[in-house]
Amino acid sequence: MQKEPKKFFKLIEALQTLPTIGKKSAMKLAFYMILENPFDAMKISYAIEDAISSLQRCSECGGLSEDEICVICSDDRREKTLCLVESAKDIYVIEESGEYRGYYFVFDNRANIEHLEEIVAKKEIKELIFAFTPSIKSDALMLYIEDRLQDSNIIFSKIAQGIPTGVHLENVDTLSLSKAILERIKL
Repeated sequence: MQKEPKKFFKLIEALQTLPTIGKKSAMKLAFYMILENPFDAMKISYAIEDAISSLQRCSECGGLSEDEICVICSDDRREKTLCLVESAKDIYVIEESGEYRGYYFVFDNRANIEHLEEIVAKKEIKELIFAFTPSIKSDALMLYIEDRLQDSNIIFSKIAQGIPTGVHLENVDTLSLSKAILERIKL
């Protein structure tokens, strides 16, 4: 009697723990890695191991870094703006846009207001931009941060919300639509 490939099913289970990967996708990936392209699978395995052992959170902003302080935080040519985001991946999304040239601060469950105050003073921040997912919780957090930093003499702003480009109004949720109408721009 042939033995069941337990290691194969263990690989499928491990792949399923990744976000957006269900059982079918995990099985496709496992078959691909084992039978069709084991060399690429080994490259991926090495890249994951290397990233885990050499990446850490930046001690200033909370983003990803190979050093104690990331490339963005150590660049003194950046604008004196600070963009508050909810996760380290948000930094990369905003950087990809190419429209923002300031600093970042990840305000997640690990962040504290005292550290934020230190960064604002150290970097001589002139404007603080909130780039949070719209919610009542985010609004409350923004009010709290504004209150704590009110003596810092900085401008507070938040990223615009509204209708994504190319999306028909019938496909937009009511909260986004109402925000877009309320925060409309005069032409």
